[in-house]
Parts: sequence; C-alpha cells; structure tokens
Amino acid sequence: MIRNKLKKLAVVGTAFFALEAAAVDFSGKTIEIVVPFSPGGATFVSAKFLEPYLEKHLPGNPDINVVDRPGGGSILGANWFEKNAKSDGTTILFTTSSTANPFVLGKKGVEYRLADYRIAYSHPFSAVAYTSPGTGIKTAKDVKNSKQPLVYGGIAAAASDLPGLLSFEVLGLDVKSVLGFKGRGPARLAFAQGETNLDYQFTPVYLTQVVPSVAEGKAVPLWTGGAVDSEGKLRKRDPIAPELPSVYEVHKQLYGKEPSGIKWQAFEAIASVTYAYGLTAYMHPDTSQDILDAFAKAANDINNDPAFQAESKKVTNGARLSAGPETEKAIKGALKPSPEVKKYLVDLLSSKFGVKF
Repeated sequence: MIRNKLKKLAVVGTAFFALEAAAVDFSGKTIEIVVPFSPGGATFVSAKFLEPYLEKHLPGNPDINVVDRPGGGSILGANWFEKNAKSDGTTILFTTSSTANPFVLGKKGVEYRLADYRIAYSHPFSAVAYTSPGTGIKTAKDVKNSKQPLVYGGIAAAASDLPGLLSFEVLGLDVKSVLGFKGRGPARLAFAQGETNLDYQFTPVYLTQVVPSVAEGKAVPLWTGGAVDSEGKLRKRDPIAPELPSVYEVHKQLYGKEPSGIKWQAFEAIASVTYAYGLTAYMHPDTSQDILDAFAKAANDINNDPAFQAESKKVTNGARLSAGPETEKAIKGALKPSPEVKKYLVDLLSSKFGVKF
C-alpha cells in the first residue's frame, strides 16, 4: 500500500537514516544559537561559520542569531538554556565537552539535563597542542626537556580543557595549569603575550589563527589528540594535521611502549567524546522528530553544498556535519563513562585542581 508521506533516504557523514517529509517551516522566524563562551573561541567561530549555511538550507530560510553567554566554564549559558529553551526548534545550545564533562561528572552548579536534550547536529573537530619557541622544544620528543617551566592556560579543569590536562598526565609532564580564562580566545592571547607557553586550540581556531603564528616562528606545534581507528581506539594520527603525532604516538616516542592503564583509559574516553562529537547542537527535550528531521536534512544539504565544502577546508580541513538517530544515540551513549574512569576523573579533578563535586 502506498503511503501518503514520502520517505527519502539521507546521508550525513557515515550515517544513513530515513527522513519522513514533514511540514516544518521556519519562515519569518529567528533561531537563537546559544554559545556558552566568549567570542573568539572555536565554538563561537564554528557557530558563525555555520550560520549562513543553516539560513540557506533550513526550511523557510530563518534568520540565525548566534548569541554568546559566557561564564562558569559554560555552565551559566547551559543553565540559561535549561530555563529558557523553546521546544519549537528556535533555541539551540551549541557547545563542547566543557558543558558535557561537568554534567557527566556531577559538578556542583549544573542545572541542565544534557542527557535529556535532543541532538540537532554535530560538527567534529580536533585539537593541537603547541608551545613557545622560548622553551627550546622543537618537536614532541623534546617536551620533557623544556628550558622553561611549562605553563598552560585554560578555562576550567572539568571543561573542554580536560582532555588536554589528561594528556599531560598520560605523558608524565610537569605542567603548571593556570585556569579561569573566559574562553580559548583569551587563553590564546595569554600565550601570545608570553604569560603561558603551552596551549591547546581546537581545529577551527588552530587552522585560522595559530597556523600563521607557526609560519612566523612564534609557535611550535607538538601533537594532536589523535583519531579513532577501526577498532575504536584513539591511536591514529588526526587527518586534520597528519604531519603531527597523536598523544598515543608521543607516549611511544617518550617511553618506548604504548600507553595503558587508567590514565590512558580516562584520556581515551574523554578525548574520543570531545573530538568525535566536539561541537554539538542540543535542543529542548520536547522537540518533535519532524524538527529534528528538518535539521538532519539541512545538515546533509550543507555537507553537499560546494561553497561549504570549499570553505570548510580552511576552517576544519573539510570536517562534515553529522545528524540523525545514530548521531544522537552515539552522543547520548558517550555521556556515560565507566564507573572506574569516572572515579579516577573525580579523584584527579578534586585533589589536583580543586574541583568541587
């Protein structure tokens, strides 16, 4: 029997899902995308980058308004979303593991129900660690022989800095971490001014703003977080910066063996989540499936847009959006680490960084 509603097959990244035609129309509406960080960081850069493509490909061509609501390492903006988000698809929380980690770890002050939110789309990214030439470090192999004490600047230990801080633990580095910056932009400025000499920046910012500093001899790239291999392990080089080793490789270079144990398990768990689904657009729990399908179709259309393909090469080295049921399932599953990893993370964060739970 022929159904009245036509079903179309859409592909986003590697996910296949059926989209049922629905009367979703955002004509004359404004969609507010809340970024819980200051302008200048990777999340804000990515949100602004995607803005015109969402306006072009969402049904009805709505106005997209990217709004920054910084504070509390992203918690304040996420709490605002919890209280004010609408279920009609016109309010989106676009954020990173800075918001996911406090929720997963049960940090005080978290009022948002991240695991209950629906997933509109996700934009993966990576992160590159780099240092100042003044350290005398020329490659990752030299990292334990710095001429200066290593000083890292970040936002919050339980935020998107967590995989970076865990990489220092895995590699056995003595790093002083200065936390409390309002975003990755201010942290990058502190590095440029010589207040810190070790930094992590996510791909959109690294490619557009740090690479020129590398070319000028003002920054030395060291490693990336890595990429997941066919076995689901974080052992591959990141395709965004394939010339750089992963944390996994650097450990082998420094110690002659692959990393293992609870430190590596914690890094692998947090880093995989952070990078594979790093920039995620969350929606109100009561958002209808028709609206989610409309966003999934828009994500597919954006991926196939030649202008997006060309521009994304400069910003994320061609990273594609993902959306749909499989993406939502993966992200929600990633919000549940093993009890052993969670205990290690809580103990480390509370004892070394003073995080209160």
